[in-house]
Amino acid sequence: MNNLPKVKIGIVAVSRDCFPETLSVNRRKALVEAYQARYDEADIYECPVCIVESEIHMVQALEDVKKAGCNALCVYLGNFGPEISETLLAKHFDGPSMFVAAAEETQNDLVGGRGDAYCGMLNASYNLRLRNIKAYIPEYPVGTAAECADMIHEFVPIARAIVGLKSLKIISFGPRPLNFLACNAPIKQLYNLGVEIEENSELDLFEAFNKHEGDERIPAKVKEMEEELGEGNKKPEILCKLAQYELTLLDWIEAHKGYREYVAIAGKCWPAFQTQFGFVPCYVNSRLTGMGIPVSCEVDIYGCLSEFIGTCVSEDIVTLLDINNTVPDDMYEESINNKYSYNHNETFMGFHCGNTNTKKLSSCSMKYQMIMARTLPEEVTQGTLEGDIIPGDITFYRLQSTADSKLRAYIAQGEVLPVATRSFGGIGVFAIPEMGRFYRHVLIEKNYPHHGAVAFGHFGKALYEVFKYIGVPVEDLNYNQPKGVLYPTENPFA
Repeated sequence: MNNLPKVKIGIVAVSRDCFPETLSVNRRKALVEAYQARYDEADIYECPVCIVESEIHMVQALEDVKKAGCNALCVYLGNFGPEISETLLAKHFDGPSMFVAAAEETQNDLVGGRGDAYCGMLNASYNLRLRNIKAYIPEYPVGTAAECADMIHEFVPIARAIVGLKSLKIISFGPRPLNFLACNAPIKQLYNLGVEIEENSELDLFEAFNKHEGDERIPAKVKEMEEELGEGNKKPEILCKLAQYELTLLDWIEAHKGYREYVAIAGKCWPAFQTQFGFVPCYVNSRLTGMGIPVSCEVDIYGCLSEFIGTCVSEDIVTLLDINNTVPDDMYEESINNKYSYNHNETFMGFHCGNTNTKKLSSCSMKYQMIMARTLPEEVTQGTLEGDIIPGDITFYRLQSTADSKLRAYIAQGEVLPVATRSFGGIGVFAIPEMGRFYRHVLIEKNYPHHGAVAFGHFGKALYEVFKYIGVPVEDLNYNQPKGVLYPTENPFA
């Protein structure tokens, strides 16, 4: 994937001048050694120029980590720490910051070797709030060198998403299809997040597509597609057009991303796309998503934004699905009940026409789009990718702006069950604990659209911190409440 930032965290140790500086020096050294022993050394940089005790030191440290190419910051309280200078580090650093603190090492050194960083973290958090500075503070931010190394490693995917958003451009084509008000996208919050958006007409895209007719790179693209699809290549006659379309999008990205480093696309696929382009773009969308360039369907701008965040966090392919249909009673009884610990209303099917990448399907077929073919000639609906989604852990999530431009989000962890769907499209049987209540008291009650992003693995912890960091109010950061914990709108007598 070449559409993601590489994170390099600068570790800057701080010290209050009435505490021994050697505490912070030695503890920083131990922290870096612990990190390098456990994780990728390229992720971190140890700032050697000074232990920050003053504002002058703060400036020196900032210049050093900037020169070293750091795009994320870890402020490490080796002892109590200078509450002003350490928070100014985060204020003036151009990127995401975290704060962690050193635990005491031994009962045999609690006089000259006691650092009191446990206390200092309280003052640091108070000063961060006074100055309206965003910073990530782990669940329990005080630890040994090894424990703090683990905390920094958990910060890497969070930082990757935040760095990515600051340099992201979303490119959209066309207005939403009719009757898709659910994908309404007030763009004000994009600017608040630091995301740029370029909105284009489908006609602009169609013109660019036509200019790529006969492109000399098409045969090579067709070969790539043939190799990827294998026996699933059920519509070989459409591959040339699909290759032409993929090249059109990739060239558009290069020509239009401007000063931004990363791109996501909110595309149009109906109602006029099929009749004018002569195919549907699902398979191409899946291939770009596999390259780390998320493409959402139906001009779902916050859908592709969510996909990009999930790609940053997971460093893996994601997808966008409809929270689509119930699992029939007979399927539940035959394939799920007494085999898995889920009630019937904790299961559902996630589906979309064919935008899920081949690597996330148990098997696949590139064929025609059945729903569209009900009202259109089949030959103009070719290009969708069908197959059952691979079983395993997933995180269903979405970041959304409301109609009045307020950010909210949801996260729910679960799994795709190894149950044959017996259906069409890119589809899977999903199971999420307490899904029935979550569906009613979050998805319906909070007016979320039917599209949800899916990351393949459990990434709720990191996504929760990303959404908090970028400004989603905690009361609007929803998750599937466990049994016995009521939602505010849930009837206690039900």
